[in-house]
Amino acid sequence: MITLRVRDGLSLRLRPRAIAVGVTCVLLALALSVLAIGSGDYPMSPAAVLRALTGQGTPAEEFIVTELRLPRVVTALCVGAALALAGAVFQSLVRNPLGSPDMLGFTQGAATGALVVVVLGGSSLALASSAVVGGLVTGALVYGLSWRRGVHGYRLILVGIGTMAILTGVNGWLLTRAPLMDAARAVLWLTGSLDGRGWSNALPLLIALGVLVPLMLAGYGPAMRLVEMGDDTAAALGVRVERLRLVVLAAAVLLVSLAAAAAGPVNFVALTAPHLARRLTRAPGPNLLPSAAVGAVLLVGADQLALRAFPGHQLPVGVVTGVLGGAYLVWLLATERRAGRL
Repeated sequence: MITLRVRDGLSLRLRPRAIAVGVTCVLLALALSVLAIGSGDYPMSPAAVLRALTGQGTPAEEFIVTELRLPRVVTALCVGAALALAGAVFQSLVRNPLGSPDMLGFTQGAATGALVVVVLGGSSLALASSAVVGGLVTGALVYGLSWRRGVHGYRLILVGIGTMAILTGVNGWLLTRAPLMDAARAVLWLTGSLDGRGWSNALPLLIALGVLVPLMLAGYGPAMRLVEMGDDTAAALGVRVERLRLVVLAAAVLLVSLAAAAAGPVNFVALTAPHLARRLTRAPGPNLLPSAAVGAVLLVGADQLALRAFPGHQLPVGVVTGVLGGAYLVWLLATERRAGRL
């Protein structure tokens, strides 16, 4: 184990196995990305993809790679990493394996914001912006309703589940009010889809990840590990627990909202990726970087499975993550019950 001093007397412990898992997942995500860019109606070899990415391919290859296929893959990588990172934060701070933006209503809040634009009419930019606002407002609402001399895990989960149920009903009502063509487009978005995604979808999330990932890793990662030991213990060790929880949850909700704006509310990545990362690293703590890397691998892989599983029929990526993630959730609940934690 490698220990680095960060600030305020806190130290950052780097576990070699966790680093190895993170690096391996990053390389796997990059390899899957190259294969994804090279597949399609105009197949390209990995070497041709790399040449096009470095500006040494033919004009046709460079156009196909940089303008048509690369934005979709980058969006998948960013959305998967953002959802997984947010899921790791929620599971760490509520100290519950079921703590996830999917289960707490934040993705539904983003969907509500987007559906309001669908009903009232608006551009794609307005839809994405409204999704971000909807997610942030839902986050503030859940946090405020959960507050009672602090925010505790089970209270946050219960309030989040109730909020999710309410917003699910609201979203269904909004769909019935939308014009037929707009409602069909909204249903595809609500399922979670990467179809037709461009740089305008990927760049906001890419910028947010570039700012928030270093902040979480270096600024709050060590403190989050202490909070997992209990609020009283963390406070005794000098952590400002409520300030930490507010800042980190706000960052996680922002990532979820931007991910929903980019690809719709893709389900179960935020729940599944942190669990897989924890099992791979065998390390306590939030495992933020390994979780983000696993999430990127999951979403890129799920998108390719959605495109290739049924020739001639492209599935929305949310269908694949929903099926696989739902099966994982059932297995997780059975495991937790056998262990006596449920």
